[in-house]
Amino acid sequence: MTSFATHRLRVHDAALPAHRRMSALRTCLTEFAPYGLRATFHHLRGSAGIPRDPALDPDALVRAVEELRGARELWLAALRPWQEARRFQKRAGIRVPDPAEPPRRLWCPNPEFHPLGTLTEVMPRIVRAREYSGPGCAVCEADHGEVGWADGHHVHWLCAHCGVPRGPLERSPDDPGLAGLRAGRWRAVWRGDAEWDRPGAVSPALLTRADRPAALRA
Repeated sequence: MTSFATHRLRVHDAALPAHRRMSALRTCLTEFAPYGLRATFHHLRGSAGIPRDPALDPDALVRAVEELRGARELWLAALRPWQEARRFQKRAGIRVPDPAEPPRRLWCPNPEFHPLGTLTEVMPRIVRAREYSGPGCAVCEADHGEVGWADGHHVHWLCAHCGVPRGPLERSPDDPGLAGLRAGRWRAVWRGDAEWDRPGAVSPALLTRADRPAALRA
């Protein structure tokens, strides 16, 4: 079995203590994380209702891993025909895959700002994102505008609705205080200390293009 399948079974194993089942869930995320490990973990804590102490609701771990498995199955279904076509291409001497492998993930830089809906609802849009040629965000398949999120070293321009990167990453003056704040917030999410929340309005870390620091303006 793959590592994902092995650790999924461990999440289901009621004979294991809850902290080991949580560890198995985190290992599954290293194998498959549609929004990146941090944002996917944050999503699952909220969608499955995982408490700070998973022993209080071990079934939440099962809900989380099954949501993750469902999204992975959708990706594998899109991957299989691509793999078959790729085998023919290799026999024909075509070295560069055409089209590229179906994307298994996107990366949401802000771990607390990611698409709404279940992973199984969003995964099909991730898979077909590279084919989207319309305006705005390929995952939303619409233009909801952009907001900037600063991490203390860069400003990431994100879809204002789903948190997916839009536009190039921009270097910003180093801000150790902000970087430390971001790291501390992530530790709180990882431990389960942070309330599940999702930015819904512009804040000091979510800026519009008009609010760009002067050093970043073209």
